[in-house]
Amino acid sequence: QVQLVESGGGLVQPGGSLRLSCAASGKIFSINAMGWYRQAPGKQRELVATVTRGGSTNYADSVKGRFTISRDNAKNTVYLQMNSLKPEDTAVYYCALATMYSGSYPDDYDRWGQGTQVTVSS
Repeated sequence: QVQLVESGGGLVQPGGSLRLSCAASGKIFSINAMGWYRQAPGKQRELVATVTRGGSTNYADSVKGRFTISRDNAKNTVYLQMNSLKPEDTAVYYCALATMYSGSYPDDYDRWGQGTQVTVSS
């Protein structure tokens, strides 16, 4: 069974930065892709960014140029550097892994963390 430990969330002022991290542990045989999703109050969970084992990345249009996803395959760890944060970035951020499929589609992600709260407010 896989455990995901997320950290780095918190309260930050608009224009500030946060760095999220997620480390996977347990019986992991393969991780095809890692990603970050978020869910704001009253909103559906949405894709923020993904990175494949080979290093290909994808971002939601709303975060392009502000967020950067990176990974350390050897450590089974994924990071999300968030700069120029806006109030609309406020959400619970979830780390997710694609272990069975490629990670090209949102439904490919089958392992999820508990989430970490990010609040952007003045």
